[in-house]
Amino acid sequence: MNERIRFHCDEHIDPAIASGLRRRGIDVTTTADAGLLGATDEQHLEFARAQQRLVITKDTDFLRLSASGEEHHGIGFCEQGTRTIGQMLTSLVHIYEELTPAEVKNRVIYL
Repeated sequence: MNERIRFHCDEHIDPAIASGLRRRGIDVTTTADAGLLGATDEQHLEFARAQQRLVITKDTDFLRLSASGEEHHGIGFCEQGTRTIGQMLTSLVHIYEELTPAEVKNRVIYL
């Protein structure tokens, strides 16, 4: 598989997620990396769209944006308090290893 999914963690995601992905050689940005601290959800989605990154979030507003028809390169959604960092990492690594960017485009994947 030539193309790999790249991730973007919004500000609701524990920085340990990005660290864990990076330790596995996976391309990931964070809110701080992207200079998006305090940015709107729409700005996060625009950054991720421009960079062709799947957004990792616990913010239900991203579900609303997706449902409204906003184009995106995938949303990995985890409901608050339902998964540990380890469980989220396992799910994200699985997505990275098994899916292509084309397969996640405009899809919400529940972690």
